[in-house]
Amino acid sequence: MSRLRCALLVGLTALLGTAGATTTLEGRVLRHEGAGGTWQRTLPDALGPLSGPLEIGSTVLLGAGPAVYAIGTGGVVTGRADLPGVVSSLDASGDAASVSTRLGDVTERFTLNGQGGALRVQERVVLPPDPVVTGWLASVADQVPPEQLEAAARLDPLNPFLTLRLAQAAPDPFEALSRVRQALGGTLPFPAWVQLAARLDGAGFPAAANLALTQAQEDAAARGIDPAIPVSRAALGAYGNPSGYVGTLLAQGRVDRAGAWMTYLRDLHPRFEGGGALYERYARTLDAQGREGEADEWRQFAASLRTGTLYNLGPEGLGAVRDTARLASLALGLSLLAALLTLAVRAFPAQAEDTRALGGRYRSWGQRPLARARRVFIAYASPSERLTVTLLALALLGTLGGVQWANLSGAALRSPALSSGTYGGGWWNAQLERLTLQSGPDAALLTGLGAQLDGDETRARTLYMAALPDACARNNLGVIARERGDAPQARDLFRSALAAQPDLMPAAFNLGLKPTSPEATFQQGLRPGQALLCYPDQRRLTRAATGDLSVTLGAALRDPLALLDASAGGSARLGLALLGTAGLGALLLLSLLLPRTPLPTARSRPVGFRLLGLLLPGAALLDSPWGGVLLGAWGVVVAALLPLSGLVVFAGLPLVGAQAALLAALTVIYALNTLAFVLAEVRHARRLGREGPDSGI
Repeated sequence: MSRLRCALLVGLTALLGTAGATTTLEGRVLRHEGAGGTWQRTLPDALGPLSGPLEIGSTVLLGAGPAVYAIGTGGVVTGRADLPGVVSSLDASGDAASVSTRLGDVTERFTLNGQGGALRVQERVVLPPDPVVTGWLASVADQVPPEQLEAAARLDPLNPFLTLRLAQAAPDPFEALSRVRQALGGTLPFPAWVQLAARLDGAGFPAAANLALTQAQEDAAARGIDPAIPVSRAALGAYGNPSGYVGTLLAQGRVDRAGAWMTYLRDLHPRFEGGGALYERYARTLDAQGREGEADEWRQFAASLRTGTLYNLGPEGLGAVRDTARLASLALGLSLLAALLTLAVRAFPAQAEDTRALGGRYRSWGQRPLARARRVFIAYASPSERLTVTLLALALLGTLGGVQWANLSGAALRSPALSSGTYGGGWWNAQLERLTLQSGPDAALLTGLGAQLDGDETRARTLYMAALPDACARNNLGVIARERGDAPQARDLFRSALAAQPDLMPAAFNLGLKPTSPEATFQQGLRPGQALLCYPDQRRLTRAATGDLSVTLGAALRDPLALLDASAGGSARLGLALLGTAGLGALLLLSLLLPRTPLPTARSRPVGFRLLGLLLPGAALLDSPWGGVLLGAWGVVVAALLPLSGLVVFAGLPLVGAQAALLAALTVIYALNTLAFVLAEVRHARRLGREGPDSGI
């Protein structure tokens, strides 16, 4: 009986002790009394803003920066949940905790399970490409003073950057290796793994760095990162900047280590911004070492990424499209300016004579505006000359619209919603809302993928149905059917998708045909047994984000002042050029209705006109189709040679080695223009001889 009383007393004491446990946070001092003993910790400023504390059983939860810590006996960290924003609140709900995060104007809410001291997030966590989130763990470790490093690592054994600093300071190599193994034993988000791998590489632990990169790929695969989705330079920088580290390794001559990091990029982020240049640089480095076979493999891999891009120019081919439109705009602008200047100089003497009776060249606009309008310089031009300059103005409007479209498309493709490596999540949905998606199957496919990755299969199915009969949507409907256990329907959907688009790799993979691609290799190795989703390629993303050129020009016609707003990726100067060209084109179209004002033969070729006819090929020959051809060719060649002056740059066009050919073409153009000019002078002299020297005077 006495033993039973003792047992009851001990149990009651433990129960009362647990019930009376209190944890308080005063400033940055965390105090705990009760279960697990009495302890206190002073939390460093590097942890950022604090939230909580919250007690679940014998575990204390504390929000610090973009993470929630589980703290056990003695104030030692036993678990950590990495979240996509700074923790703003913690609430208890039984054995689980609800946590709210905030990053900018994006608020998300998650559920944490804290049983056993470890923390697990029940929902999918999509880390935004923001260094505030992705670089936080390393930043906290870097701000610990050396004299406090041992204590900090003891209290937070789950921060591998602290452990690695101890390994680097260890005098014994065996102790250093033990610390490195401890650093690799935890759980990290993939950006932190990449940052840790770079530090391990720099500290002389290449095998450990390779293991960290493998862990990074596994975590990225679990979070929904896919090789089919492009990654911008900014996003890749927030994810540990592996491409920048490859450049450092190549500059140091560490080609083998660069190869390990290039393999990581090829497997996880093959379509990263700037990839073409880095692939070629690595291939040239391999060539210099006599490894031509490996170099050719990398070049072939880079070439394989062109499928599905604009005109198959590659992931960064939009830059070539933009520079081509810029070159065409510059050529047309020069040609139009030369033509208008030449026509104005030709009409100048006759216009002065004709407006004298109306009050003069300028006063006549106020005294006789209608009569003066019939004597604008374009009225002295022939119908064919007016038609030529009008067509030049309209063509210039189209090419400037092409530059605007390329700018808007490039800005949209670089937007965080389309270039962060995955879709879905609260932050991604907020970024997607900032894009003005064009209604259609491409936009429905994009939003459906975000919903499916977030686990909302009902909404995803509705969006995919709206995108039918799109082959990509059929494949993703098949993935939903397969996850629901309906294998026959899934196979039918995969087959119909492959029949509609025979080169659709995800459908072929899901049917077991084993296609070769980065996406298939990644899926088979890191997500075995799972069906492969179909993601939109660059062409489809462009159509979803900005539409084609007609959409851009149509939007400009509906709201011309929007062209002056550069927030969407356009340019205010380009907007002004578009508005000016549109106005000039409208005036030139009206000029086609004006009757021609007679121009006497004796005044039809003044000295200024002749001089411009020699300096500007084709500008004095617009009555003939060959004049327009010469003028257009001259504009293209001069525009292509302008980069020599340093005034303009066409980085996306291979003009560097073509200067000699361009100069030769310019010489031929001037020679042909001189010949045509001499023939025109002979014809003019004959006409003047027939009509007499005083004709028209």
